[in-house]
Amino acid sequence: MSLFGKTKMGYALVESMHLAPWRTLLEEGIGLQVAHADEEQLAFRMDGHARRIIVRRGPAEDVIATGWQLENDAALDTVVARCRARGIDVASGSAEAAKERGVASFVTVQGPKGLPIELFTEATRAETPLEMLASGFVTGDGGMGHIALTTRLPDDVERFWGELFDARLSDRVAQRIAGVMLDIAFLRLNERHHSMAIAATRGLRLDPLRTKVQHVNVEAASIDDIERAFERCRHLGFEMAHEIGQHPNDHQISFYVITPSGFEFELGWNARKVDEASWRTASYDAISSWGHKPERAGLVHRLAENAGNFARGLHSLLNPEYAPLRKP
Repeated sequence: MSLFGKTKMGYALVESMHLAPWRTLLEEGIGLQVAHADEEQLAFRMDGHARRIIVRRGPAEDVIATGWQLENDAALDTVVARCRARGIDVASGSAEAAKERGVASFVTVQGPKGLPIELFTEATRAETPLEMLASGFVTGDGGMGHIALTTRLPDDVERFWGELFDARLSDRVAQRIAGVMLDIAFLRLNERHHSMAIAATRGLRLDPLRTKVQHVNVEAASIDDIERAFERCRHLGFEMAHEIGQHPNDHQISFYVITPSGFEFELGWNARKVDEASWRTASYDAISSWGHKPERAGLVHRLAENAGNFARGLHSLLNPEYAPLRKP
């Protein structure tokens, strides 16, 4: 059984000590609906699913799990069988953990970089109409959005998604970012141009980021949603990693805001869908065709940022990166 078209991003679970700023960003800035809020946990809606983004109190300041929805039990059983055939442990999530994520049940495997990949078939549906600042978000067959990560083992990450989920390469981008040359692969699991972006430094493989995830993306229903969310986020005092611009490969118009945990959140609009009959993999020499300028672009800031990235990259050489399909 091919799993292409049968897998889509379902949710993201974040751990942070900064719940109040996270609520401000996602509710008042991006425009999501708060589905649950207490001193230990926040949950947000963007469509008929009861929960799409969950922020749990804790020290990680990172995405600590991503959820991926399979079309049916047969598709889920196929992934589980593929994992076990490759020596990857599969564990069942507890009923309490499933409730936290807004799913009926799930199983989990350790994905690349040690980021848990959680697999489910049935999401809990919300019982009340949406009430949020945004007019809507694009989910459906393409899922919630996408994630991007940096890695020292890009071939292993591509192999993981290809062998286990039948991911297909949409295109590649090569560009110097923050002082280093990055090669980025964009993988699709369904009609969405990409559900996973994988970035690696060229030559010496370094990982310049503290977090496992570089950014999480969701797609707004209109360009007005983008413009208004951008202005709201700036008014609320959130720093823009990249102001409004457009990507040449998926054509998405978007901006990137720095979250209270330090990784980035991308809100986009009008990303192209892939026509499997006519699509041809391409290569690009820029991540943006216009815009996406950093809010702080001064020389002093660039030097400080590049020095910090380089130092973290060198430190990453001391720690082996987890790759599920790599044999000890």
